[in-house]
Amino acid sequence: MAAPTTDPTEQAGSPASAGWTAPLARLAAAAGGGYLLYLSFPPGTLWWLALPAFALLGAVLRGRGARAGLGYGFVFSMAFLTPLLVWVSSLVQWLPWIALSVFESLFVAVACAGMSVVSRLPAWPLWAAAVWGIGESVRSRVPWGGMPWGRVGFGQPDGVFLPVAAIGGVPLLSFVTVLAGLALGELVRRLVTRERSVRGPAVLAAAALVSGPLAGLVPAFGGGPDRVVTVAAVQGNVPRLGLDFNAQRRAVLDNHVRVTEELAADVAAGRAPRPDVVVWPENSSDIDPLQDPDAAAQIDRAATAIGVPILLGTILRNPPELANGDGPTSSNAAVVWEPGAGVVARSDKRRIQPFGEYMPWRDFFRLFSPYVDRASNFLPGPGEGALDVNGVRVGIAICWEIAFDDLLADSVAAGAEMIAVPSNNATFGFSDMTYQQLAMSRIRAVEFDRSAVVVTTSGVSATVTPDGSVTARTQQFTPDVLVDRTTLRSTVTLASRLRSGPEWVVVALGLGAVAVAAVARRRAGGKSDV
Repeated sequence: MAAPTTDPTEQAGSPASAGWTAPLARLAAAAGGGYLLYLSFPPGTLWWLALPAFALLGAVLRGRGARAGLGYGFVFSMAFLTPLLVWVSSLVQWLPWIALSVFESLFVAVACAGMSVVSRLPAWPLWAAAVWGIGESVRSRVPWGGMPWGRVGFGQPDGVFLPVAAIGGVPLLSFVTVLAGLALGELVRRLVTRERSVRGPAVLAAAALVSGPLAGLVPAFGGGPDRVVTVAAVQGNVPRLGLDFNAQRRAVLDNHVRVTEELAADVAAGRAPRPDVVVWPENSSDIDPLQDPDAAAQIDRAATAIGVPILLGTILRNPPELANGDGPTSSNAAVVWEPGAGVVARSDKRRIQPFGEYMPWRDFFRLFSPYVDRASNFLPGPGEGALDVNGVRVGIAICWEIAFDDLLADSVAAGAEMIAVPSNNATFGFSDMTYQQLAMSRIRAVEFDRSAVVVTTSGVSATVTPDGSVTARTQQFTPDVLVDRTTLRSTVTLASRLRSGPEWVVVALGLGAVAVAAVARRRAGGKSDV
């Protein structure tokens, strides 16, 4: 299974060895592969495009040196992340969008340099997929808590690999997807060149391709019998698109009250079942109901009308003693509002978003954008992100939090029977951001064997079964309500039990392979090429 130490296109006398023809072709292949990976992500359902994407990347990196891998990897990543993250430009100016794409691509570039280094080892697609996993692990943690958006596994909610999430979470899902693409690419190359046995890459490709169906045969274990409750997700909509919607926060609250009262009327008339739990989105009350009696009265009016508690997203002003160097602070909270009683439980957002909910290095970034001084000043909250709502234990991932592996794992460990993902995507307009976030929620549902309800101010809201299927969804920027018979479970998947264990196995494999390949290359006196 050993790969040749030289690229056939660069042997003496080969036309591709002259000039820049081969490097330019590899640059084009890297860019094309990156764009194919973008196209594999929602809102499209072309999940399988991730395979030719990594087949192209593998062809570009195989046999190259670390410096060449760094450059080609950067091109691949920019072609992937720049269109994937274009929604950032709807929140702020175009410069931060490009800067974020460039910065995140540096992580991918370093991973691709490592993939190039291990590409001379036997069974190299296996080790290269593990090195890719190192890049995703680092990028998901640093800096400022990391940026997990765009992990390969998040593009697979409709793919055959999806059941793998219940075994090893998103890290293992990414790993098998990348492995399948790299192994298939190597298999095709060997078939075309007829230079070596195809057994090795064929075995790796087959193992990756059957991993999803095999994982689907592994049941979750433990837990009591399933329960079924009725959950209503209220999408009240916002007055208009853009950042200025927060200036009309009372109108947003009024919208959610009105839609909830309409649901109550349908329930009273027998047109809809009475829900056990009602969920409002993040920022459905940007007015602090603990300090504004009028906002509190509006929320209680809606809760009284529907007759059950409302789990709602709100912004709570913190007391003066929690002020920091940037001034007074707030908390992005999900609270349980009981009719006639008010707030009976609260869970603050635990992983707040840099540049959106707080501003790191404010003085430094002020040099680049006036938006810095408009940034919020939130504090992260404690706890496991699980609340009791009318006898239902709900795990809560507020918007951005759905991208982080540890948060819902904590919620499920704390007894969560279902997942709620309250979000506010209004500032991102009609971009792909909301669909990318829904894909993450679908994958988390499979990972933890839990139903999920995704509820946003402006869409797309959806109800998701434990196998990741979407049973109902709303349109963007349309008031709506989803009422779903939701299965509650207390089972434990392997992913929930193992938590970050599979990720660290992937990381260890990648680090070990890089170390072995680097030593071998040094002994052979190899040098980098383009």
